[in-house]
Amino acid sequence: MKYVNVDLVEPGDVLARSIYTSEGLTLLHAGVQLTVGMINKLRRFGVTMLSIKDPLLDEVKEQEVVTDTTRKDAIRNLSQAISCVQSGKNFDVRGIQKSVGSIIDETLKNRRVLLNLGEIRTTDNAMYIHSLNVCMMATVMGVGLGYNTAQLKELAIGALLHDIGKLSVDKEAPAYKKNSKTNHHTWLGFDLLRKKHEMSIVSAHVPLQHHEWVDGSGQPRGLTGDEIHDFAKIVAICNYYDNLISPFSEEEETLPAYEACEKVMGLAEKRFDHKMVIHFLRSIAMYPTGTSLKLSTGEIGVIIDQNRGLPSRPVVRVIRRDQQANRRMVDDHEITDIDLSEKPTIFITAVMD
Repeated sequence: MKYVNVDLVEPGDVLARSIYTSEGLTLLHAGVQLTVGMINKLRRFGVTMLSIKDPLLDEVKEQEVVTDTTRKDAIRNLSQAISCVQSGKNFDVRGIQKSVGSIIDETLKNRRVLLNLGEIRTTDNAMYIHSLNVCMMATVMGVGLGYNTAQLKELAIGALLHDIGKLSVDKEAPAYKKNSKTNHHTWLGFDLLRKKHEMSIVSAHVPLQHHEWVDGSGQPRGLTGDEIHDFAKIVAICNYYDNLISPFSEEEETLPAYEACEKVMGLAEKRFDHKMVIHFLRSIAMYPTGTSLKLSTGEIGVIIDQNRGLPSRPVVRVIRRDQQANRRMVDDHEITDIDLSEKPTIFITAVMD
C-alpha cells in the first residue's frame, strides 16, 4: 500500500483502504479497481490523497491500532448522535459508549503499534473522520500514560464528542448567553454533555477546555497550567494536530505529518503541556506507513514499517526500477529495505506526493 496524491492515481489502480460516508456507509470498498469516472468523482468530493495497492508492497501489511469495522461503527454512531443534536433532539449515548469501548479494547491489545491516520477524507465525512482521529489519538496517549479503563472511557468519550457544541441548535443554553464573547461551541458542548447522566462530568469538561492553552491565552476562560484537566490537555494537542494534516480544516495550509509534529513541538509550554507533547510524539507515526519520501542518499522510497520509540526513523523500501519498466511489474525492479534505526548516517530529506 502507498499513500499518494489523487492527481497521481491512474485508471486501473486498486484502492487499498475503503472510503466511508458521514453515515458510516461504504462509498468505495478496498480492492475496487479505480476508473476515470471514480477518480473524477473522488476529486469532486474533495479527496486529495488515496491509499493505493502496489504489487511491490503487497506483502507489507499496515499494522492498525483500531480495526476497520470499529472505525466504521464509530462514524455511524457519531453520525446518529450528531443528527439528533442538529435537530434539537436528545441523543442516545449507548452507541457512543459501545464504539468507545471497542476503540479502548483494541488500543490496549495493540499498545505497541504506532497510530497511522490514513483514513480518506471527503467533504462529506471530514468532520466525522476528524472526531474519530482525535478520539483514537487521545486513547493511544491515555494508554501510554497508564490510565485505567474507566479513565480511558471518560477521555475517549470527551475526545470523540469534543466538537459537539459546534452543532448545537440550543442558542438558549445558559452557558451560551453568559459567555457570548467567548468561543461558544466549548460551552455548548459542555452544556450538552453535562446533562447526560450516563456520562461522567469529566467527559463534559473535555469539550469545554480543549481550547484552553497552558500559558493562559486560550478560550473560553483563559485557564492556565494545572487549572486545565489533563484530558483536555491531551485533546487540545490531538485536535490541533489533526486540523494541521486535514485539507478540510480552517488552518492556512495542509501539512505532512512530520511538519505537523514539528508545529506541535514548537508550542510546548505555550499552548500545550510539555509532558503531554512528549507522550503524543511517542504515539503517532511521524511518517505514516505508505508515505513516499526522499532519502539523503538521493533514493526514493516508501515507508513500510514503524519503529516504536523512534517515530522519525521508520523502515523504508527503496525501489530501483529500469526506466523502461512497467511500474506494476515486480520482476523489473530491485527492492531494498532500509531500517533507518540501524542506519544513523541516512536521513529523510523530503516527503513526496
